[in-house]
Formats: sequence, structure tokens, C-alpha cells
Amino acid sequence: MKVYKFGGASVKDAAAVKNVAKIIQDHAEDDIWVVVSAMGKTTNALESLLEAYRQGLDTREQILEQIENYHREILDGLFPFSGHEVFLTLNTTLERLKETLENRAKEDYDKIYDTVVAFGEDLSAMILSAYLDDRSYLNTWVDARDVILTDSTFREGKVDFVKTGKKVKERWNSIVESTNITGKGLLISQGFIGSDGKNTVTLGREGSDYTGAILAWSLGATEITIWKDVPGMLNADPKFYPDAERIPSLSYQEATELSYYGASVIHPKTLKPLQNKDIPLYVRSFMNPTAEGTVIHHDESQDHSHPSFIFKQAQVLISITPKDFSFIAEDNMSQIFALLSKNGLKANLTQNSALSFSICMDDRGKRVEEFMEECRLNYKTLYNQGLSLLTVRHYDEDTLSRLLKNREVLVEQRSRKTARFVLKGGFNLSTPKPR
Repeated sequence: MKVYKFGGASVKDAAAVKNVAKIIQDHAEDDIWVVVSAMGKTTNALESLLEAYRQGLDTREQILEQIENYHREILDGLFPFSGHEVFLTLNTTLERLKETLENRAKEDYDKIYDTVVAFGEDLSAMILSAYLDDRSYLNTWVDARDVILTDSTFREGKVDFVKTGKKVKERWNSIVESTNITGKGLLISQGFIGSDGKNTVTLGREGSDYTGAILAWSLGATEITIWKDVPGMLNADPKFYPDAERIPSLSYQEATELSYYGASVIHPKTLKPLQNKDIPLYVRSFMNPTAEGTVIHHDESQDHSHPSFIFKQAQVLISITPKDFSFIAEDNMSQIFALLSKNGLKANLTQNSALSFSICMDDRGKRVEEFMEECRLNYKTLYNQGLSLLTVRHYDEDTLSRLLKNREVLVEQRSRKTARFVLKGGFNLSTPKPR
């Protein structure tokens, strides 16, 4: 069994869906479970639609029509006859979406959010499944809510792996028995969603990748491939370094470290179940499916072969000092971190001295302002905005000198493998390239 995950960009239009179907047909040598995200920017559109209904805006009908027209255009490019039953399924699904919004839009936001955005995943999986059937590539659509079981933490569902693993295996076995599968068996599921038994629950950041990992773990898959619009994992963001290089091989540990520091790599929660069962994860390009891509596995031998450069823009550095000139101790830091959690903020870098504690974080506007206001009840609080955070993994001094040339460093931290710098200003394409 293999697991393939396709993101929204890989199914953004009819041509893209056809390309995904070809990849599945060309590369699925064994049984395969496909996970597919909402098409294009559908999730963003559904978020706007929910907000319009909650606020009673006149734009709600317009947004709903845009979502319908977008998916209908994809169907028109996939199916030659408008009488295909998939058009009726689209209409029925959108009617359910509208009814849900009219009756439930004012419910608890996180709960109704999960219900509404799931419609994008439903439509994407339904359309891909119908197209594969139309191409005589028979498949079974498995609703992810039937097999991925979570608690009721909406927008960040915690997966019950024991119950989920049992459900996934039962579903696969029942399909094998009922369809007499020999050779290729193909299943299609939505990404990003599960269920608490009554309600749809989304799985949080990188939820569709996580779905793939959960299924791979449950079935003991031989591998999982995440198909992206990049040639694999890169050692720098090409927005800053157009000549960023592909990293052929990474260990689970190294990929987790890079993700922690802010790299656009696979989220640690996706890697954990794969590492637990030593299932390799491939990151490959759906635009060039024969290219090698990147493999993430247990082998650490190549982790040092490529330095990695991670950039975080729009940072704020906050320095906190006790008003009574006392030392910064554990009770102070505990109080400060409690305020961070309360305001939904995350420390990207921290540094403390005897009398002060500094935090570099994403500048999230009002949340940061409210955090500082609460801190000022007990501490002197200063801050700098418009900063950037540079992290270099497996650095050398020559590279650091080029990167930091003519830059003002506010905070510097180094360990044996990692160097981190809080810098004034941002990065742009004129930044010296790593060599």
C-alpha cells in the first residue's frame, strides 16, 4: 500500500486534475490511497463566505456563486456532457452548504468553521473520484470522517490513533472483500478533516499532509508521497534565493528541526507517525513527476551535506524587565509564557539575561499589543518592529559573513549546528545568495 497526497495547487483547474489522474495511473504500481485537498483557493473562499453569513453581508450570494462557478468550470473541462451525474452532486453539495450557513452560521465559530471549510475537501475528492471513474480507473471514495477519529478540539483535532487505526484497517479490508481487489486498489479521501463522532473536526496546520501520514501509519504503508509544485525540499525559500538547491535526502529529525525553525517543510505532526513506523516520505513535483524529489527517512548521513537558510519576515522583538530590578527567574518566565498562550502567540526565539527576557515573534498586530499591555502591569516593556529572523542550519563562517554584511544584528544565538540572528529590516532578492 502507498499513500499519495495532492494539495490544492495540484487540482486547481481541469488540466491539473487530468495531470493528477495521469500521475496516479502512471505511478500506482500497488494499492494506493489518495488524499486530496480543496481545489485552488477554495478554503479561503469558504472562510470569506462564512464571515459574510455571520455578519449578514450582501456579498454572501456573490461569494457562493463564485465557488459554484469555479467548480463548474472545472467540471466543464473534465466531462464532455453536462448530464453527467457529477453535476447533480455539485448542485446537491452546494445546496447543503447554503442550508448549513443559513441555519448554523452564528454557532460557535471554531465548530461551524470546521463544518463549512470541509465542503471544499468534499467537492475536490468527489470530482477527482468521478473523473477517475469516467476514465475507467475505478476507485472507492472513503469519507475521511468515517475513519479518522478525533476529540472535539475544533480546528486542531487530536487524533485517537488506536481507534483510527482500527477503523482504517476495517474499511480497507471490507473494500478488498466486497470488490475482490487483486493488483491495484484505489481509494480517494479528503484531506484535513476527521470527526469526533458527531461533528466534522479539522486537523489544523498542514492537515492534509497529516491525513496522509495517519493513513500510512494505520496501514503500515510502504511509502507516502506528497506531490507539490516544487522539485522537492529546498535549502532556502526561492523568494529570497532563486537559486535555492533541492535537498535529496533528509532524516526525520532534520526535517523536524527545520520545521521548528520556520522552514516550509513537512510539519512535525506529519512526520511523527511516519517516524514511529519507519515509513519513508517522498516530496515530489506534480509538474515533473519523473524527477527524484526529496526523501525523508531514518538515514541521517546526508543531513550535513546542504546548509539550510530559513527566513521569517515581519518580526517583533519584545524586551521585558521586572519593574523592581529583580532577577528574571522561572516564575517570571512562567507568567510571561502564560500570557503568550493566552494571546495565541508563539515565541520564535527567546533570550534572557539576569534582568531581562527578550522574545522574537511574528508581529500579529493587536494580539502583540494586548500581550504587551498585560506585561506592562508588572514589567517594563520595550519593543522593535519591522525585523527579520534568519536561521542557518549547518552554517560556516564565510556564509554567515556574506549574509550579515551591512546588517544590524539585534540578537545572535549559535549552537554547534545552528546560527540564528534577529536583524533590522527584511530580506529581498538582492540579498547575497548562499554558495
